[in-house]
Amino acid sequence: MVRRIFSILLFSVFVLGISSDANAQKKAPKRSFVKVTGDIYRYQNNFHFGMAVETKDGVVVTDPINSDMVKWLRAEIKKRFNKPVTHAIYSHSHGDHNTGGEEWGKGVEVIAQEGVRAQVLAGKARTGWPTTTFKDELIFRIGGKTFELKYLGIGHGTDLIATVVRPENVAFIVDLASKNRLPFRNFPRTDIDGLIKQIKTAEALKFKTLIPGHGGVGNHGHLKTFRVYIETLRSRVAAGLKAGKSAGDLVKSVTMSEYKNWDGYKFFRATNVKGMAAWLQKKGSM
Repeated sequence: MVRRIFSILLFSVFVLGISSDANAQKKAPKRSFVKVTGDIYRYQNNFHFGMAVETKDGVVVTDPINSDMVKWLRAEIKKRFNKPVTHAIYSHSHGDHNTGGEEWGKGVEVIAQEGVRAQVLAGKARTGWPTTTFKDELIFRIGGKTFELKYLGIGHGTDLIATVVRPENVAFIVDLASKNRLPFRNFPRTDIDGLIKQIKTAEALKFKTLIPGHGGVGNHGHLKTFRVYIETLRSRVAAGLKAGKSAGDLVKSVTMSEYKNWDGYKFFRATNVKGMAAWLQKKGSM
């Protein structure tokens, strides 16, 4: 009996030890808060990025990413600037960027394209209620900074916007283009023709520095290079489909080798091809 009790206790200690090790091995999210230029900063939560702007009257932020990130960001802003967050600008309604906005509380003005409010109302976006919405464009000024918000149309989602900050001439644009980085997987939740139109709309905006939602900081020219990649991929996949090739054949033949040095080439090239093929077939543009 004593031996049995001892065995049970030993097993319990062993299980608890495994549990403790497992918890210890859970990596804390990679977070950072880095100056880009002037009073513009970029904050990071693993593979997602947002923009923060210090003004004379407070700090303007963009996507919450998640509720824990908002808590971390609030503390970081207080430590660095000792100023209140006055505005939060949602880039769009997709949950990987826009969850947890309710953590900002009632004292922060939340701005978004009107479609985001509809998504929150329908329970499809789990974030704080946008207190101010707009249809096509919105310009506001605070503490010596001008914020120009532009709706980009339907493509990647239905409520995506660009935010341009003056006088720094910095644009924050999420999920539309990245600096020398392949699109994510198989173009999820995206109408590719619409995406190209969105990029062209963003290209018409005047700015110098591009802060994307993923990848490194770029410039205005990276919008075009990203668009050219998508257009080239579409052309090659369409030609292959018309020649009777399957998606599997296309993965082998459409190598996009001139982009082999771009981030994500090894991970996303094949899924980009498959996603483009599926979209073209669904669209019936063969």
